[in-house]
Amino acid sequence: MVHVQVFLRNDSRTIYNVAYQDGREGPYYVKRCALTGLTRDKEYNLGKGTTGTKILYLSANPNGEAEVIRVYHKPKARLKKLTFEFDFGELAIKGRGSMGNILTKNAIHKITLKEKGLSTLGGRKLWFDDAVMRLNADGRGKFLGEFASDEMLLVVTRGGWFRTSGTDLSLHFEDDLLLLEKYRETKVFSAVYWDQEQEFYYLKRFAFEESDRLQCFISDSEGSRLVSLTEVEYPRLEIKFGGKNEGRKQEIIEVAEFIGVKSFRAKGRRLSNYSVSDIRELEPVVRSEAAPPPPEEDQNTDPEPPLHGQLPDDPAQMKLDL
Repeated sequence: MVHVQVFLRNDSRTIYNVAYQDGREGPYYVKRCALTGLTRDKEYNLGKGTTGTKILYLSANPNGEAEVIRVYHKPKARLKKLTFEFDFGELAIKGRGSMGNILTKNAIHKITLKEKGLSTLGGRKLWFDDAVMRLNADGRGKFLGEFASDEMLLVVTRGGWFRTSGTDLSLHFEDDLLLLEKYRETKVFSAVYWDQEQEFYYLKRFAFEESDRLQCFISDSEGSRLVSLTEVEYPRLEIKFGGKNEGRKQEIIEVAEFIGVKSFRAKGRRLSNYSVSDIRELEPVVRSEAAPPPPEEDQNTDPEPPLHGQLPDDPAQMKLDL
């Protein structure tokens, strides 16, 4: 037995890359195929059906990946090329019963994986089912987007930790999951957290970095906690004071103006020196990135003369709209 897995009917994305010898003394072939329909307890041939056919290499690729293999010939007289490489990406995907292409006619000692490949099928749509905490491609749960083989997921926990992850459907995720979405290295997040060591609330803006291990983006002192995390471009926070500062007027903070974007390792900026009882995110104010172009002047109309006692506008000076 060389491979076992649960069979999914009509699964045209899982591609099997196969290298086999046709019979005991025949040439070696390579092929790529999908197994979309099978009958239980019925045997099928992946080769030509010749007696003595043997599979030397097989891989199951859930997103149609095409790897590079290294082939080792058995030494014999006058054989100069003892090893060579083959890229499955050069093969077209055909039916289960196809013969495939000749890999070599010389005897093979072994075949090893040289390099994992990328998908040859384009993006794959993924969903996340929070009932079982698993990814799926069947439309169950929250839609995460369409993923190419080199794209990753961003995993953020409620405890203030994060990591990036692949898109294998067999992956497990943390129990205290806060955010799971497609990873974009330029996406800016704003986080408010309580620093137990300093006993103040801090605010920071940052972009998550690629990391296959969990990393903390808030204070790692015991008792520190994440209060809020938002990916809104221009977030606004309302701070309500308490304790000895309970009578102080509520304060509104424009986050983008309060602090710049830094590394996720940066501590951030203290939100307030006063006692804070509540922090609430407000509806953001939509702001235009660029001012609208000035209206075109009518070339056929002479400019109006200045009023008595009023100086004409100086084009070299900036006008401030108050």
